[in-house]
Amino acid sequence: MADTKEHVVFFHPDLGIGGAERLVIDAAVGLQNRGHNVTIFTSHCDPAHCFDEARDGTLDVRVRGNSLVPAAFLGRFAILCAILRQVHLILQIALFTEELPKLAPSSFFVDQLSAGIPLLRFLQPRPRVIFYCHFPDKLLAKKGGLLKTLYRGPFDWLESWSTGCSDTIVVNSNFTKSIFSEAFPTLKHREPGVVYPCVDINPGEPVEEITPLWKNKKVLLSINRFEKKKDVALAIRAFAGLSAKERENARLVIAGGYDPRVAENVSTYTELCELADSLKLKHATAKTVITAQAIPDDISVLFLHSVPNAFKATLLSTSRLLVYTPLHEHFGIVPLEAMLVGTPVLAANEGGPTETVISGQTGWLRDVTKVQDWTEVMRIALEDGEGEERLREMGKWGRERVIAEFSKEKLAERLETEIKNMKSKSMRPPLMPFAAVILAVGLMGALAAASMVLALKQ
Repeated sequence: MADTKEHVVFFHPDLGIGGAERLVIDAAVGLQNRGHNVTIFTSHCDPAHCFDEARDGTLDVRVRGNSLVPAAFLGRFAILCAILRQVHLILQIALFTEELPKLAPSSFFVDQLSAGIPLLRFLQPRPRVIFYCHFPDKLLAKKGGLLKTLYRGPFDWLESWSTGCSDTIVVNSNFTKSIFSEAFPTLKHREPGVVYPCVDINPGEPVEEITPLWKNKKVLLSINRFEKKKDVALAIRAFAGLSAKERENARLVIAGGYDPRVAENVSTYTELCELADSLKLKHATAKTVITAQAIPDDISVLFLHSVPNAFKATLLSTSRLLVYTPLHEHFGIVPLEAMLVGTPVLAANEGGPTETVISGQTGWLRDVTKVQDWTEVMRIALEDGEGEERLREMGKWGRERVIAEFSKEKLAERLETEIKNMKSKSMRPPLMPFAAVILAVGLMGALAAASMVLALKQ
């Protein structure tokens, strides 16, 4: 229990289902469990498409600022619309209805979108502001030509300036921390804290034995969205490096988020199928548990589209190895999910996984350019006898590590410490005079409007 009871007010753009949303929910519930009051404001939360805690009364979730600006305009300008929706939300609750002042918040937690922080500080000068940077938005935006650069320019400037207006900045990994300083040169004097995401655990309950999906098949599992940057092709090439005899009782299962309306999902899936064909690996695709279990024994590579959580849990629990291929991953929650159920992880020796996977103890970290090294780890994971014993030992260490370092309680504890340290600081980052803020926002609007015209001409 915390020494001082806080009232932390969260601001999140769209409280749907995703990694950022899961972190916000976990952080809010964690702080609430430690005795703090928590309120979440968001511009959108669909009860049919959100986490249980956001709809079942566990958390006080309030949807505001969603009546004037759409989420996108003509299917584009999502970032501009998100900023305007955040400004609308803040003005509605802090100025027009005084809903926010009546809550008497002691601190604000803002994530994903920093644009409203200066306005929030101006309208509510007493509460301190902590900004959680999942990853700089300017680096997530898809690159383009000159027009795209001109369009993004104002938003990149606003992101840097508004992020710097927060009292404390935290990130999801040391990897993101290193990227942060490169992305925001004007904020090099700020050193973000690290608050890791978590997985839902119950250390009091043992891992249950789950019946394997395919009898006599040793499963190597890859879970990622069907996107080119996830480099799932590496898993297929490494699997192809095994001999036909070694693959005889093995199966590479590639599961992940797949939406037929998303062109990249379709093209990536098609390319992976073509790669399997070129490597003489027999493959099939299933979309349900029933069809997946009916796959013939001679199928070496099985693609699964958007598997349900229960099916995903079974796959993680019954696989010999999680093959996690993304390079430059900001953090990576799937390796933690695998380790929690006792499944060792093979991941890239760079980025977020280097902070979760201990090579040689809870799994292996390997160079993504050395496919044969990944093949060799797969070979070890498929061994019987001493090999199986080694996997069990790694699984035990992995589960203990997740429980000790990546639980909801640990997340809340780290966040609580950051908030406490933030409130103890005597100096706050400078905020422009109100006239300067208005001028900056006006310039931002003019540049954004011009950018819209340029973008429409593309």
